[in-house]
Amino acid sequence: MKRNFLAIGLCLILLAAAIPALAHHAISAEFDTTKPIKFEGTVKSVDWMNPHIYVNIEAKENGKDVVYSVEGGPPNALFRQGWRPDSLKIGEKVQVSGVRAKKPESYRIGQAQITMPDGRIFARGGGNNQQ
Repeated sequence: MKRNFLAIGLCLILLAAAIPALAHHAISAEFDTTKPIKFEGTVKSVDWMNPHIYVNIEAKENGKDVVYSVEGGPPNALFRQGWRPDSLKIGEKVQVSGVRAKKPESYRIGQAQITMPDGRIFARGGGNNQQ
């Protein structure tokens, strides 16, 4: 009886731990996948941290300068593909495609693909990136 109680308790703990992970990876929870966006801009900073990297890119939107926070893949996956924290250089001109955040006032971009000036594609860590 005590063993069954421990097994059920362990299962409940593991299930509870998995729920936030599922919510974290639901792209449609934060981003509007029906609103793709493409723009050109200048790399302002790169935050290479877990669970995702963020690249801040300055671009024009409706004639004014804005800084988009472009969400990338996990650092370890990008590292295995040959990318490093200094692969994207500050001041470098890039092209970005992705989807916008659901909040209209947000400048977050998800499912992003960043194309570098030499044509290399710095994608979101999905495995078909080109180095």
